[in-house]
Amino acid sequence: MSPKIKVKFYGTRGSIPICDPDFFEFGGNTTCISIFNENSKRLTILDAGTGIRKLGKQILSNYFPNLNKKISLIFTHFHWDHIQGFPFFDPAYTKDWELKIMALGKGQEIADLRGLFSTQMQSEFFPISLDDMGAKMEFILSETEKEVLLNAKISIQKHQHPGGAFSYRGDWEGKSLVICTDIEHGEQLDPKIVAFAKDADLLIHEAQFTSEELLNRKNWGHSSYEQAIEVAEKANCKKLVMTHHDPDHNDEFLREVEKKCQQRFKNCFLAREGMEIEV
Repeated sequence: MSPKIKVKFYGTRGSIPICDPDFFEFGGNTTCISIFNENSKRLTILDAGTGIRKLGKQILSNYFPNLNKKISLIFTHFHWDHIQGFPFFDPAYTKDWELKIMALGKGQEIADLRGLFSTQMQSEFFPISLDDMGAKMEFILSETEKEVLLNAKISIQKHQHPGGAFSYRGDWEGKSLVICTDIEHGEQLDPKIVAFAKDADLLIHEAQFTSEELLNRKNWGHSSYEQAIEVAEKANCKKLVMTHHDPDHNDEFLREVEKKCQQRFKNCFLAREGMEIEV
């Protein structure tokens, strides 16, 4: 049976969450993406920005039918906007749930994964400690590429970002998903990322800036809409979704950007909170 893989965006904003009526369409929560295999009932979560709060509530309300209670939570990197929602993730407080918290890939720049989260939740910052949350947690820091994502073959590629960050690719039974966020290509596209995304059914690529904005934001660690499209074109990707929207870009701005992007690459969209795509 061919797997039914559903990808849903719970956080699409970069840098800092935004709460303003002009930002409701595309969303104000920071990065969190769910990947659900309907056949195996396995759920993988990519990053724990503020969007993971709503995801956690949906998990406990049986939004994902017959969900396996072993969740994989994989991180692209550990900047604040990608971890700040973790203390508000309800399944982490429930004893019959198991969380595999993972940082995978060669060249990780952290040495103590569990310590990173326990520091985030020490008493000066949060009233509940990591040890008191309740769920069974396994922290996996490994250079080895593991088959942990929905029973898929996993590939991992490090890319340019302050402090380091990683792209992930899942391939299973002829379907492919690539997620590449918080990446700065530089003057030329990173050829390793183009090869990494080759022939993907769905490429999720960050696009925080316009080309003009990017000129004044070198070494910030991010990409432009044009670069994301160029990766999709050169890699022959079937569909492109751009995410990690800048906190200064409101709905009107992003709608206009999306129209311009679709004139060049028809099957592309800007991510909206709640958007669900079947791979």
